[in-house]
Amino acid sequence: MNRVCTEHLTPGMILAKKVIGPDKGVVLEPGAAMTQEHIEALRTLGVSAVFVRFPAHMEPQREIERQVQEHVRNFFIFVDPDHEAFVELYRIAVQRSLKAFRDGWIIPCEEVLHAKNVEHLSDLFFKDAGEPGDIVRHEVGLASFPDIYFKIREVLDNPKSSAQDVARVVNTDVGFSAKLLKLVNSPFFGFSTTIDSVARAVSLVGVKEISTLALGISTINYFQNIPPELMDMRTFWRHSLRCAVFAKLLAAKKNLPSDRFFTAGLLHDVGRLVIFKNMPYASVEALLYARSDMVPLVEAETAVLGYNHTDVSKLLLEAWKFPAVLIDIIAHHHAPEIAHAREEAGIIQFADIMANVAEISAGGLFALPGMAQEDWKLLGLMPRELTLLINLHDEHFEEITSVLL
Repeated sequence: MNRVCTEHLTPGMILAKKVIGPDKGVVLEPGAAMTQEHIEALRTLGVSAVFVRFPAHMEPQREIERQVQEHVRNFFIFVDPDHEAFVELYRIAVQRSLKAFRDGWIIPCEEVLHAKNVEHLSDLFFKDAGEPGDIVRHEVGLASFPDIYFKIREVLDNPKSSAQDVARVVNTDVGFSAKLLKLVNSPFFGFSTTIDSVARAVSLVGVKEISTLALGISTINYFQNIPPELMDMRTFWRHSLRCAVFAKLLAAKKNLPSDRFFTAGLLHDVGRLVIFKNMPYASVEALLYARSDMVPLVEAETAVLGYNHTDVSKLLLEAWKFPAVLIDIIAHHHAPEIAHAREEAGIIQFADIMANVAEISAGGLFALPGMAQEDWKLLGLMPRELTLLINLHDEHFEEITSVLL
């Protein structure tokens, strides 16, 4: 017996449980062989899903595979179907979804595309009037970035500062220092010995690297008041952490400073949170457009607002005086070709794509953005390596999430 969304029903499936209508009466009895008329009637009544059995001639396993492939294919509508990376990612997404289905995952129904009630919310700016600069100025004027980062910045900007000075500042915030130590002691960061003090963490990881990690941890704590009708913050940060894990893995393969890329991945969508806070109605419009038409959310933002979250991220991080290299790769992760560091921005772009692929079998809702062949080639990856990367992500993701969320 399988729960199947009404939009995924096909004639011949056998109803396994009775269907109750809006008036509490029985619409269909168990054992009924579904016809096209039955399916249309269920849709008209607003029945989102029913329990069915597959008759022998349908070959249940093949029918399940068909439904999963159809579901996964929707996420790849926007990308080049001949792009070798996306061909492999599609295969991976189907296999992950089939495994999730066997473990009890249910293919999402159309009802998840609908927004919750947001009538009590109001945009601070009209869509045609509020530019990214207006939104960022309002956000920066409303509240300041956590003090811990600016204290570290003061130390970094002083040429006479030492690793001990950074450690002393970090230790002033007990909660922050505890998270930092848990993070660097996690197997994902790969140190062979236990790091039992911030001073040792700074000496082993590096002053700049520890300071960069401080950015990511501090930012999670900054955004606390996003309306739950718009965004479940745990879901948002789980996606961001997936991107961070993939970014660190990809950077390590290129022998680049992977801690910087971990933070860039963590903060790649920070502009989206600012838009959510200041333009809730417009955000809902963009979300619905992206979900219902299966276009990447970044494209939906541009269509609805005239700009997207990367435009806001750039101005916000500049206002917060983030390092220029972080601003560059975060602000251009959807357009690496205009970044100063194209290869580095491409790493965040592909990490974001892989994070979305990982989420398809875990309730993901948005189509994948594409990637230019030139940026894929700069990564120096072979398609067969993508399975290893996603397996490493699976190995460490929950561990990292438990530390930071």
